[in-house]
Amino acid sequence: MNNKTTIEDFVCCGQHAVCEKELLMKAAAEPIEYFDDEELDRFRGRAADAYTPAEEEEFREVLYTTLKREVGDWLRSLQLRGIELPEGIRDEALMLMDE
Repeated sequence: MNNKTTIEDFVCCGQHAVCEKELLMKAAAEPIEYFDDEELDRFRGRAADAYTPAEEEEFREVLYTTLKREVGDWLRSLQLRGIELPEGIRDEALMLMDE
């Protein structure tokens, strides 16, 4: 039995100007952009609270070498690749996006 949810399983709720399902499908169709961070792919499927301090530092290194205007794109790239950002640097990433 396959319990995996796909984009097609989402139903448009009609409460948004642009359907979130359409946005998800569009994002899934676009190629994933890498930020010289292919080594992070090994963390695919790891929970945000399951990183060691050394692993968290790997994410931090990429975060602080990414242009501030591209931090949101980097976070999207991680999400599309199934990689959760370590909890310890979420606030730092959001702060950089706000600058």
